[in-house]
Amino acid sequence: MRSGAARIRGFSEEPQPGERISAAGLIGSETGRGEKEMYQTCIFDLYGTLVDIHTEEDRKELWEKLALFYGYYGAFYTGEELRDAYKRLTKEMSEGSVRLRTDSHEAYPELQIEQVFLRLFAERGIDAGMELAVHAGQFFRVLSTDYIRLYEGTKEMLAAVKRAGKKIYLLSNAQRIFTEYEMKALDIFRFFDGIFISSDHGCKKPDIRFFRALLEKYSILADTAVMVGNDGICDMEGAKKAGLATLYIHSNLSPDEENVEADHVQKQMDMREIAEILTKDTADGGGFRIPV
Repeated sequence: MRSGAARIRGFSEEPQPGERISAAGLIGSETGRGEKEMYQTCIFDLYGTLVDIHTEEDRKELWEKLALFYGYYGAFYTGEELRDAYKRLTKEMSEGSVRLRTDSHEAYPELQIEQVFLRLFAERGIDAGMELAVHAGQFFRVLSTDYIRLYEGTKEMLAAVKRAGKKIYLLSNAQRIFTEYEMKALDIFRFFDGIFISSDHGCKKPDIRFFRALLEKYSILADTAVMVGNDGICDMEGAKKAGLATLYIHSNLSPDEENVEADHVQKQMDMREIAEILTKDTADGGGFRIPV
């Protein structure tokens, strides 16, 4: 088998001499990473790693405007009634899950939030379709977002990694109806070879099942991949359990935690340095270029 190639492990199959098993159950060569073969796959977290965001869901004005939107379609609420119903439904529908982080931008990552907005119509006797529920959820997201922006150098870093021939994937505790559209609005969706969002899978980081689902779908060998994130538990600990290398970035959205252990640690975000780490094995380091 050629170096770097992978095959799916058969049931109860043992690796052949010179092979090893990845966290995803894939069998590959035992050469590992060397100076000339570093990371072939780069897996990114989104919020706090590539994207800076601040949301606030408790503003009275938000709920009054959203109640007006629901009223357009015959689902009549006061702002306070709608807020209370939303909180009740999200609690009911996420029953049994543990929220490691309470940031509002995380948005109940194990449930599909559009189902909540659909139920809000149903509780007022309105048979709304899923398209309308998605639009209601996205309107809520826009109303609750104070700002959303890329960290300086994000596009240039992703472009450099892409030019270096690396595969780029997203692994995010988030909502599909928010995150995919925000990535498109920020013009970074095009850089990714695959998008894994927790609301689609019913589990979230640091659950190893979420990491393995990504590795298995794209036949990624864990020991040729690196997880890049800003959370010591969700990103770094989860990645290490899945057999991935780790690159930790301390950002303004990082949890308050000390002495995060990772293969690479950035105490301050530096996209140029990130590009250099991820493309170390290429001739020009991917060519980090800032537009004039």
